Amino acid sequence: MGLCGFFKDYVLGFLDYETPKIMVVRNRKLGFIYRGVQFLVIIYFTWYVFIKEKAYQDFETRLDSSVHTRMTGTAVQGDLIHDSEEYAHPSEGFEVMSTTVRREVTQDQMQATCAEHFSIPGANCTDHSNCTLGEVDFDGNGRRTGLCVPYYDQNFKTCEIQAWCPVEEYAAVREPPLLEAINFTVFIENNIRFPKFNVARSNVKEASNKRDRKKYLTKCHYHAVRDPYCPVFRLGFIADQAQENFTELCMTGGVIGVFVNWQCDFDLDPSRCKPKYAFRLLDTMKELPTAGYYYRFAKYYSRDGVESRTLIKAYGIRLDIIVHGYAGKFGLIPTIINSVTALGSVGVCSILCDWILLTFIDKDEVYSDKKFDNTGKDQHISTAFTMVSYGSNHSDLSEGVAL
Repeated sequence: MGLCGFFKDYVLGFLDYETPKIMVVRNRKLGFIYRGVQFLVIIYFTWYVFIKEKAYQDFETRLDSSVHTRMTGTAVQGDLIHDSEEYAHPSEGFEVMSTTVRREVTQDQMQATCAEHFSIPGANCTDHSNCTLGEVDFDGNGRRTGLCVPYYDQNFKTCEIQAWCPVEEYAAVREPPLLEAINFTVFIENNIRFPKFNVARSNVKEASNKRDRKKYLTKCHYHAVRDPYCPVFRLGFIADQAQENFTELCMTGGVIGVFVNWQCDFDLDPSRCKPKYAFRLLDTMKELPTAGYYYRFAKYYSRDGVESRTLIKAYGIRLDIIVHGYAGKFGLIPTIINSVTALGSVGVCSILCDWILLTFIDKDEVYSDKKFDNTGKDQHISTAFTMVSYGSNHSDLSEGVAL
């Protein structure tokens, strides 16, 4: 009987209808809390959500992007004249490019036998027994012949190897840094498109014809206010913006990230969508011996019928072009969703104040008796969610009309 009665009460209680009831509580402190929380919620959604974050807009963050680069400039180093074909790799067209600012050159290497460099582990020897025939040290420069020979013009010996001789560590000539590269210019053309909004933009100033465009780009340099649509940057300017010393970069090389950031609001004129640039050294471990940026390449030729080469270890400044962007435009769906969220959050203020009222103020359960009523034939328990409003500081309690 008890179980059946419980089940009956549960089913009939589930079918009860709950309706809000208005109760006016005249408590100035509670009214101040209620209006204060309401004010903070409204300010948050009005200023931060809708104005600052523009939650009424539909956003797109995946843009189509293409980058075209080109480096220009001429430098004089002794009797040599360097142009872009000499120092720019690749000369143009890629999102990653570098410029050679210092070289270590090993001339006239050929396949022969010579002494291994003394810094290679196990290369120093006193007789032939210290050198194993055919052994290849992958940290070294070649294959050992089994002989212990004098180290070039020195009075000590190392193991002989079959390799490109003479070895780089011994014969490399270190050229002075190309400090004039500070005035080399880099042209970075970036074209983007936001597919969702079908809007395309370019970081290059529009011109009526190609001649005017070329004339403008030949004379201008980037300036955030004066020439925002002239993506021509001096290497010295890039190093300064990355807060790096250009002379030190010429000695060790380095990788600098060039960040092109598009932030577009298409509720306004699309012409107001301008790129912003940032520059940062990506090699954060500058104290390590392997820090910096360098690469090797060789120029091969035939000398007296023997294949020879000039080995070049080039230190450079590499630029990685990284494009980010997002665009926003008014959208009905995000506006409705965030508006409903804002209205619902305002309603939370009533729940907070109800909890304060029933927990800290209603010590004698006077308010709770007025707040919750049971009506109906079977007197089932029914909880009414109450809409509460607050007036001046009076001790009386008045009931409103049930909704």
